[in-house]
Amino acid sequence: MTVMVDIRSVHKSFGSLDVLRGIDLQVRAGEVTVVLGPSGSGKSTLLRTVNHLEKADRGEIRVDGSLVGYRRAGDKLYELPERQVLRQRTRIGFVFQNFRLFPHLTVLDNVVEAPVSALKRPRKEAEASARRLLARVGLADKAGAYPRQLSGGQQQRVAIARALALEPRLLLFDEPTSALDPELVGEVLDVVRDLADRGTTMMVVTHEIGFAREIADTVVFMADGRIVEQGPPEEVLGAPREERTRAFLSKVL
Repeated sequence: MTVMVDIRSVHKSFGSLDVLRGIDLQVRAGEVTVVLGPSGSGKSTLLRTVNHLEKADRGEIRVDGSLVGYRRAGDKLYELPERQVLRQRTRIGFVFQNFRLFPHLTVLDNVVEAPVSALKRPRKEAEASARRLLARVGLADKAGAYPRQLSGGQQQRVAIARALALEPRLLLFDEPTSALDPELVGEVLDVVRDLADRGTTMMVVTHEIGFAREIADTVVFMADGRIVEQGPPEEVLGAPREERTRAFLSKVL
């Protein structure tokens, strides 16, 4: 199966704090990789390096065969101009934990904005696509509403529709349910579950262990900036080999 994400020897520090300490990870096309771990383990930073929101200090990341954020000339890497990085990001959808919708735009305009501005799609075509996506996430009747008029779960579903509007090759989810009230978590997870069923390539950082067990092809457990254990969910969650993994799961299950 084709490798969609290829992460090799990635390191990242913030000052004297080593956040990623040599991460090697591959995500196959059409599969879901769920990243688990305690707070401060480097999960979100790893996700942000995949679309160059954070620049790796060392190592390299390829998405769909292309080096992210850099071009290689001989043995040297040169950072791409911001314009080219933005173009790469159109192929890598990112859903944040706190929605990040534009408060002054309607739901429809939030979803239409990127295809029109970044991909130069005709507005009529982008609107038709946006309405289909809003129907897919169960919000066809909210196209004219503003974010403040929606629940947290509805806002997150709009954020997912917005990410899908660019028809990305890869979707990244950073704790997509952590800002939601418990009763709203299910509606967002249902949308992610549907994406998994459709064969969307995803990397998902979450604390929802039951959900990880259900949708993941691969579970990655991180601690202290390293991958401690990875494998199928029935192994990592059902019969973990590493003590760090067992200790973490005993606290959250």
